[in-house]
Amino acid sequence: MLLNKLVVIDLETTGNSPKKGEKIIQLSAVIIENGKIVDQYTSFVNPEKSIPVFIEELTGINDELVEGAPLFAEIAPKILEILDEAVFVAHNVNFDLSFLQGELENAGYNTFSGPSFDTVELAKIALPTADSFKLSELSTQLDVSHVRPHQADSDAYVTAEILLHMVNELSELPLVTLEKLLELSSFLKSDLELLFREILKEKQAHVEDLPLDLEVYRGIALKKKAPIDRVDSDWEMQHIDKDNIEGLLKENIPFYENRTEQMKMMKAVSESLHESSHLLVEAGTGVGKSLAYLLPAVLFSKTNKKPVVISTFTIQLQEQLLHKEVNTLKKMLGIPLYTVLLKGKNHYIHLFKFEQSLRDHDPQYDIVLTKMQILVWLTRTITGDINELNLTSGGRLFLTRLRHDGWHLPHQKDPWVGKDFYLHARKNASDADLIITNHSLLLADVASENSMLPSYEYLIIDEAHHLEKSARQHLGIVLDYLSIKFTISQLGMLEQKQLFYKLEEILQVHQITDTSRSFELDFQLQNFYQEMDEAMQLLASVFYKKAKKRKGIQKIQLRLSETILKSKEWQPVKIIMERIVSDMNIIDRQMYEKLDKLKEKTNKLKDVEKAIVEEAYSFLLEWVELKTNIKNIFLQELEDYVIWLDGDIRSLPNSLVVQAQPIAVQSEMQTEIFQKKKSVILTSATLTVNGTFNYFMQEIGLNKKEVKQLMLSSPFHYKEISKLFVPTEIPDIGQVSTDEYVEAVSSHLIGVAEVTKGRMLILFTSYDMLRKTYDLMKDSGLLEDYVLMAQGITSGSRTRLTKNFQRFDKAILFGTSSFWEGVDIPGEDLSCLAMVRLPFSPPDEPVAEAKSEWLKEQGKNPFSANALPEAVIRFKQGVGRLIRRSSDRGIVIVYDRRIVTTRYGKAFLQSIPNIPVHQEELPELLGRIEEWL
Repeated sequence: MLLNKLVVIDLETTGNSPKKGEKIIQLSAVIIENGKIVDQYTSFVNPEKSIPVFIEELTGINDELVEGAPLFAEIAPKILEILDEAVFVAHNVNFDLSFLQGELENAGYNTFSGPSFDTVELAKIALPTADSFKLSELSTQLDVSHVRPHQADSDAYVTAEILLHMVNELSELPLVTLEKLLELSSFLKSDLELLFREILKEKQAHVEDLPLDLEVYRGIALKKKAPIDRVDSDWEMQHIDKDNIEGLLKENIPFYENRTEQMKMMKAVSESLHESSHLLVEAGTGVGKSLAYLLPAVLFSKTNKKPVVISTFTIQLQEQLLHKEVNTLKKMLGIPLYTVLLKGKNHYIHLFKFEQSLRDHDPQYDIVLTKMQILVWLTRTITGDINELNLTSGGRLFLTRLRHDGWHLPHQKDPWVGKDFYLHARKNASDADLIITNHSLLLADVASENSMLPSYEYLIIDEAHHLEKSARQHLGIVLDYLSIKFTISQLGMLEQKQLFYKLEEILQVHQITDTSRSFELDFQLQNFYQEMDEAMQLLASVFYKKAKKRKGIQKIQLRLSETILKSKEWQPVKIIMERIVSDMNIIDRQMYEKLDKLKEKTNKLKDVEKAIVEEAYSFLLEWVELKTNIKNIFLQELEDYVIWLDGDIRSLPNSLVVQAQPIAVQSEMQTEIFQKKKSVILTSATLTVNGTFNYFMQEIGLNKKEVKQLMLSSPFHYKEISKLFVPTEIPDIGQVSTDEYVEAVSSHLIGVAEVTKGRMLILFTSYDMLRKTYDLMKDSGLLEDYVLMAQGITSGSRTRLTKNFQRFDKAILFGTSSFWEGVDIPGEDLSCLAMVRLPFSPPDEPVAEAKSEWLKEQGKNPFSANALPEAVIRFKQGVGRLIRRSSDRGIVIVYDRRIVTTRYGKAFLQSIPNIPVHQEELPELLGRIEEWL
């Protein structure tokens, strides 16, 4: 690499803003010359002010360490000498560079004026599939030793190593890819164009043959697709000793423990597949259910030459099955095993549209960055699944233009059809033994005429407790204002030069006339956009007037009951929606006329024109779906559906979301899945309530006669490794105000946190209660040594919050809905799980309210038939967060005394493993926790 001198800088500071008087407390500079690390300079810096507790906790740097250190002004000449004629490099360069410039200026020195590289920006391009671009997570992914995260010397050295790794990765890219990257790089935020120019220059000087697994097609380099090469023969299965499965598992799985429950499940799954019967299995944590259904599925599929479809709810489990469990089985059985992970077609990139997008010279940052990410990714991806990419939100919007929804022009006219990822995935699926998919695609496929999945009769549904909710969402409708705005803006008026303008240009070039004149349609569109804005303003105003508002709560809901739909305030909404649907009918009729005329001229269209026509047809699919949804929600009576509005009162109408869902899905599930498939096996760790599957079966439309049932408890010895506490001095939740209840719980939690040294996950059923508890605990001043992280308050996704929680010794994590399940924190990182209240859905929550009315009409008790069992299953999922491995130990604290004071409280305790329950006041409880942990 010929950029002679790169200096990687990292700073630790007392805060985020030098303008607010924050100071550098440590600086490190790693010097790279001619592609090698040659030196490192590090110094603590005396900030002449106290270091905040949070910074001390994060960095390990305290006031004593910096007391005798030089002032920044004393080391400034050395820094400027190091930076002389260098490129300034940092991970998030804007922060480090602006902070350093501020300090140099304050000390009376000239600021740095050379080029800068941002390694975050570079990582997005060089490593487009990385889970995270944070330094600590990149170092883990790339296996770079990171001894002391958040200390400048360690961070700077790791950044330098990651930089060299990325330069190396980019140097390996084909020449055509590097040429396109250089072309796009001038629109980046840091001066990476210099780096791409240098890498390309070196590549041109030493041109090598293309690696054997890559090909260049129409100027784009991509990985060759490997077809499934079936070599099945009858002898394969004969050498597998099906009577010695345990022996095989012991030989092939390190530290394998003999599990009676796992063997029982294998036997039941195998029988169900061979007898073509349905099966329900609840398998507690630690049973090893993935292998317990995968092994019989593989043996059945290979013996009978019939595919088995496996559906899961989370992407994590799909990936785990494909990359971990299936690989174990391949090795163990010594047979070729053909497994495909299949998703809906909009998960795959449309290569023809992407090729043409490269000809659009759009300087918009997110679009440029995303194009660069895709170019690099195409040289590495085997699947073409766009979920592999880690994109910005703007990048995801751009990707909607490239998504796959089939072909609208004759697809043999698409030069990329032979390289198409979607067709390749379908072809592979038709030859596969196991097809792994998700509930969403499974349900879409069941209802679709153009089936994505090949014909199958044997189905295993893991994470089955999500099936009913997934079915309701799949059969439901969601209209959110921002998505509507984005969808309709893609068409644009003539002056906006979007799809409508581009189509008009093509029509003129090819001298095609149609019945609608462009200025008339332009006027129609202008009118439509105004009416859509008016409609949303009107809807927001009805929502604001009618919704129940609570003090301090910004996010509110309103169920569109019969009363509201017949009220005089609702009539103007209905009238304007009728006009909108009428406008949309006129617009899509005229658009289709234009497109059909262009379709007739397919042979005369240039590729770039064909791509615009394809994009316009794709857009019209969305347009027609939007029109149908508006019609269904506002102009037709949806029978047995619940319709409601969601929104944040601080940002209406932008935050407005309209939803409709069927109240029940039993009949659809029964006719479309259970009657059509020979064997459906449903499994999860949480399917039973009070020792029966009745609630789950009622929800998904299964009756006892047509399904076998198996309950397998966890092999973990919960009695020895866990305890459940119910504090006695907390007031009954129904007897006091929310504020009083939260105050009592908060002061109790502070005491518990000090004994458990953090390592605590606190679960809430409402965001409002979470925020109040978080504020009280933070403002108490008693937890200054602790890091408090809260969903919706501390930035980051659930995964990021969970990872950060595991990084700190004294951490407390606050979570609502999504934290009750799917959070996996094994070992000592989590020792205490606190539930602030039992997880009942609020009775006025739209779906709960509609279900309650529906059950009353059937003569059932809504509480015992729905509210209680639903809460018990969520409670079981919550408790399941604590013990993830047999070596874990921990305590559960339930603050909601109804668990011991009401008759129905027993249902919660009887549905979890046999954990000892203690009712105690705070001093005894703290003593017992301290002694036990």
